[in-house]
Amino acid sequence: MKLRDILLLGTLLAAPAMVAAQQTSLPSSSATQAPQEDDGLTGSVTDESEWQDLGIAIPSFPTNAAVATAAEGGNTEALGRNVARVVYNDLRNNGLFKPVGPDQLPEVAFPQVASPAFDTWRGRSAEMLVQGFVKAGDDGRLTVGCYLYDVALGSELARQGYVVKPEEWRRAAHKCADMVYSRLSGESPFFDSKIAYIAETGPKDRRRKQLAIMDSDGANHRFITNGQATALTPRYSPDYSRIVYLSYLNGAPRIYVYNVGTGQQTLVTSSTNPTFAPRWSPDGKWILYSMAIAGNTDIYRVPSTGGQSTRLTDSPGIDVGGSYSPDGSKIVFESDRSGSQQLYVMDADGANQKRISFFGGRAATPEWSPRGDQIAFTHIGGNFRIAVTDPYGKGMRFLTDSWQDEAPTWSPNGRIVQFFRTERGSGKTGIWQVDLTGRNERKLNTPVDGSDPAWGPVLP
Repeated sequence: MKLRDILLLGTLLAAPAMVAAQQTSLPSSSATQAPQEDDGLTGSVTDESEWQDLGIAIPSFPTNAAVATAAEGGNTEALGRNVARVVYNDLRNNGLFKPVGPDQLPEVAFPQVASPAFDTWRGRSAEMLVQGFVKAGDDGRLTVGCYLYDVALGSELARQGYVVKPEEWRRAAHKCADMVYSRLSGESPFFDSKIAYIAETGPKDRRRKQLAIMDSDGANHRFITNGQATALTPRYSPDYSRIVYLSYLNGAPRIYVYNVGTGQQTLVTSSTNPTFAPRWSPDGKWILYSMAIAGNTDIYRVPSTGGQSTRLTDSPGIDVGGSYSPDGSKIVFESDRSGSQQLYVMDADGANQKRISFFGGRAATPEWSPRGDQIAFTHIGGNFRIAVTDPYGKGMRFLTDSWQDEAPTWSPNGRIVQFFRTERGSGKTGIWQVDLTGRNERKLNTPVDGSDPAWGPVLP
């Protein structure tokens, strides 16, 4: 977070509670059942080796009967194509696979979902096949089924089904993509997750900043604040129930926690001194933040329910941007105590503070990977670039090479880093992401400019 970003935060609007996706069993297919102990493809997401490009066919999901629904498309037949498109886009944008979507493939009849015509798909050089269906229930809810097949072996690798309300149909599609991704890569899923960010409008010297949330692919976008004041640095709690954010309300800096289910907000701490960058502990019990007193900025810890703050650093200069390790035992932060911004690691109680960045340039906005093996940060050396290093400051690698990329945040599985990019001259900002190879970079679609992204965990 930049010091220039300390501004007012608006009043939050109510938001619906997160609802767990209801999983349902599906009948076995006619294909041979593959052993489930297979751990998927081999490889490491933290090195630069190329992953195998798998060709995956994803035809439209048929329905047993075209029934009217409130979901996108108006009926279950149209919805089946939309579900397949979401699955296709999820798998296409992660950089591992070579999917072909429903708009380039022949349609599949409903009985073929559990009895695939493997010879047809072998003729199309598909290595994997994702087939599914959409059915409407008497109560208006939808059942979305998803099967993953190995075309060459003619076997079923995995299947899942979900019962969802019409407005939650995209979650079923993301869950399907997560199943495919996890089964083939051997990694944890991440598509069924949400992102909080700061939506920006107006000229670059008078930016209007609102808190907004969206799905991991940019869909279901919603503004949370009304824009009458400026929102900054949101972060989802580990259980997705709350968002912590920074507010300068009536000229006084305050940290609030917003309850996603009720729309209510709770004051955690307030001060007359500049305050920055609130961050959750992995267990959700604590919030880290930085506060400047008489020109000296230190990192503090406060209970997430509010109460007395504890100072964790006490050195001349600016200590800011604390981020816990996944096990909660360590904190990475930035400090200029050595003369320039660098990365430091300390114990959770503030003991054993140690500099880890000695690779040239400056280092800021560190965030620990949910895997625990990497720290993403902003490297400043002329340009601002997103980089990663291990927790000891070894093996530093650049993931981006642009004019101004900053404020990294991790996907739930630690494979993708999201950040915001500022255009030279115009000051326009956008949300971008890149995988750990640095080769698969893309911009997320948002209705307005965006900054300060915060990727939440996988939804229940």
